[in-house]
This record gives sequence, C-alpha cells and structure tokens, in this order.
Amino acid sequence: MNDPSYAFSKQLEGVSVEEALDKVTEALKANGFGVLTKIDVRETLKKKIDVDFRPYVILGACNPKLAHRALQGDPSIGLLLPCNVVVQEAEGGALVSFADPKAMFELVPDAPIEEVATEARRLLQNARDQL
Repeated sequence: MNDPSYAFSKQLEGVSVEEALDKVTEALKANGFGVLTKIDVRETLKKKIDVDFRPYVILGACNPKLAHRALQGDPSIGLLLPCNVVVQEAEGGALVSFADPKAMFELVPDAPIEEVATEARRLLQNARDQL
C-alpha cells in the first residue's frame, strides 16, 4: 500500500480496530497529543443512511502546546486543526493513517506555522513508529 502525499500509515497485522485505537491513543499521549474527537464512521453511516461499512474511526488529535503556537501565528489555522488519525479495518488487521501536518499546513505561507507543522509531523511519526 502506498500512502497518499498527505498521509503516513502503518499496518498492524493481527490487530483489531479496537486494539489499534487503544495503541494509537497511548502512542499519541506519549507524544503530547490528546484525542479531542472520535468519529465512528461505520456507526454514523449505518444510522444516517443505512449503509454497512467496515470499521473506520477518525480521531481528532491535538497537542495543546503546538496548537497554541499555531493559533498565535494565524488565528484562522483552527480550520486545519486538529490532526486527524484514521484507524480502519484492513486485510489482516488494522491500518492506522496520520494526516501529515506538513502537507496540511502547506496552505499557510508562514515560517512559524511551518515550524509547528514540522514538529507536529515529527511527533506524529514517532507515535506511528511506536505502534
């Protein structure tokens, strides 16, 4: 599987989505991120439009220090926050994908924002590597 230009992922073989969610939450926490939102796409699609879908959860992760720095640099940057992490069922286990802050923040031509995005990317890659 090749990652799109705006993400980086890790396949967790033999791991359920629920187990992966626990691992991801812990790895994020170890890197200064908390989970602000959890969207169960499977449940939402079933409830709203009666469609069956594989287990698929979107987590909204936030590192408060980095978010504060970014918001100080550009008050509208909240439109690109929080950092999204997708945990979905994939063949043989779970696939965890992290939105790449560097790709997301390329929309903002500001050096301080780039520094925040670079640090967020480093920390999210650390979290991925800890899975």
